[in-house]
Amino acid sequence: MIKLYNVSKKYKSNNIEVLKDVNLHITPGEFVSIVGKSGTGKTTLLKILTGQEGFDEGQLVIGDWDITDIKKREIPYLRRQIGVIFQDFKLLPKKNLAENVAFALQVCGQRPRKIKSIVPKVLKIVGLEDKKHRYPHEVSGGEKQRTAIARALVHRPKILLADEPTGDVDSINADEIIDLLLKINRFGTTVVLVSHNREIINKLKKRVVTIEDGQIISDQESGKYIL
Repeated sequence: MIKLYNVSKKYKSNNIEVLKDVNLHITPGEFVSIVGKSGTGKTTLLKILTGQEGFDEGQLVIGDWDITDIKKREIPYLRRQIGVIFQDFKLLPKKNLAENVAFALQVCGQRPRKIKSIVPKVLKIVGLEDKKHRYPHEVSGGEKQRTAIARALVHRPKILLADEPTGDVDSINADEIIDLLLKINRFGTTVVLVSHNREIINKLKKRVVTIEDGQIISDQESGKYIL
């Protein structure tokens, strides 16, 4: 599903190598946590996976698609296969929850009838069908994040990348977000979670990949947060 072969990246502005010979294979349907201190290359890795950033050396394959030299015009197609969830939700404040989810389909030119069909389904998956007309400022942080998850699911992605999805919510909502990611994973979606939350990572008892100074220093099949 995701295969990185000796991937390295250096930022030319400061000559810092943020990833060094990263080799990582994630199989279809896996739930993998990527952990490490701030500035170790975790977020850069996610940006590479979505085509937001390129890399200097190595090879990257997602599914059957070698995206090592992906062209700009191909990136939107890649992103429809990969759902992304951010810590800060990135919801549009002047649109209600249903409209925020629908917007992800509208920008891709999806037909209104199809949008009308898909939006209630994904809102039901995340448990927000009764709050679809509320605006972001009217709901909790956990509900904002669940809306962001619904938005990430509209294209039925094969892979879901979650970058610190519990960072801006309390512990109760954090547990609900993780339970939802596990539910999505049980549907067959590959989930890659980046998190600093030691308690959550250790409770999951899933595969844990630890990055330090741009390199993978540990890859545990049923692991713990070791740093």
